[in-house]
Amino acid sequence: MGYHDWKSCIDACLECAAVCNHCAASCTKEEDIKMMAGCIELDMQCAAVCYASAQLMSMGSDQAKKLCAICAELCDTCGAECGKHQTSHCQECARICKSCAEECRKMAA
Repeated sequence: MGYHDWKSCIDACLECAAVCNHCAASCTKEEDIKMMAGCIELDMQCAAVCYASAQLMSMGSDQAKKLCAICAELCDTCGAECGKHQTSHCQECARICKSCAEECRKMAA
């Protein structure tokens, strides 16, 4: 198993990482940045695990399924936090995190 087998999940992880980075950067520009601290932290963690998951899947690593299971959990947590905020970047992030979590769960099954 490798890149072509897991392409859908790899693409979802890469998109999620990019959107999480965008969300974190956008949150730093919000008026009440302290209120956004949890969101920013989860965005950065989610982006990191999404990138790592995509890398392991691309390499065909036998550890990819384990990391994707963790990725799904973190995407759920990040999406839930982002969903609490009404900014467009947080709402987009919540939606993409949910989609990525679904892909990662399918891949890890």
